[in-house]
Amino acid sequence: MSSISESDTTPFVLSYDACEEALNELSTFQDMLRWGISRMNEAELFFGHGTDNARDDAVMLVTHALHLPWNIDHVWQNAKLTRTERQTVIELFTRRINERMPTPYLTGEAWFYDLPFIVDERVLIPRSPIAEIIGSRFQPWLGIKSVHRILDLCTGSGCIGIACATEFPEAHVELLDISFDALALADENIARHQLGDRVVALQSDLFSAADGRYDIIVSNPPYVDADDMNCLPEEFHNEPELALAAGDDGLDLVRIMLAQARQYLTDDGIFIVEVGNSWPALEDAYPTVPFMWQEFESGGHGVFVLTADQLDECAQALTLK
Repeated sequence: MSSISESDTTPFVLSYDACEEALNELSTFQDMLRWGISRMNEAELFFGHGTDNARDDAVMLVTHALHLPWNIDHVWQNAKLTRTERQTVIELFTRRINERMPTPYLTGEAWFYDLPFIVDERVLIPRSPIAEIIGSRFQPWLGIKSVHRILDLCTGSGCIGIACATEFPEAHVELLDISFDALALADENIARHQLGDRVVALQSDLFSAADGRYDIIVSNPPYVDADDMNCLPEEFHNEPELALAAGDDGLDLVRIMLAQARQYLTDDGIFIVEVGNSWPALEDAYPTVPFMWQEFESGGHGVFVLTADQLDECAQALTLK
């Protein structure tokens, strides 16, 4: 998670007059796109919820408002918009800027593992680099092992578990979360991807509802420490704090998971967890544990892998204190 500090100056606000001027003077798809990019750059927004720049964010907002695919052909850039369409676009840009509302919450959709997921303010917006590990079928750690059961702990929208179910079509997947609101949305995503026969979402305080053993346990739990929570860009404060904050060092939940994970893993299973910027604190807390930190071609950091054998070898060090 980024630790970029919030600005000490008064934030830019998109005024009524500026919106009226755009509504009356702009006319085309390209006009609205350019105006939105300029206003978002002027507002110095933070981008990190599916895009990393103003142009991509603006494309998502304009195409959503016009009920068009985000990768629409450039031949449409000079198409004229009706006044009602322009008004809808401007309203979205106004919320993005004035409320610092992340774009996926405005469009109701985020992409993960090349799949679309329904999102709203009940859940964290999907952005974990774990998608890259899923796409590689958890190699080289999984080897030729057959995968029958997968557990997605702290599932939120269900994106990680649903991506796993897509990658492993023979596996049954359980999505666990403490939040009933998050689980309701995860159920919507299970239905959207037609996986109700193999994927189930259950209310659980970490492992409390887990049953039996799993070949893969994967989690993107809350891991933001107190210092980072205090200086997150405003966009993150629109996300549920329950899905972000994890105590002074960001490890409140991860400590419990490390102490309990082995009893729910098969003897040749693997345990994958994202801890983001809290990875130095984790290494300091467990200096004898051989965390395997992953590198990502598409960006991201702070994801470790431990095998069942490694958890056995470090059982004493991982005992919850």
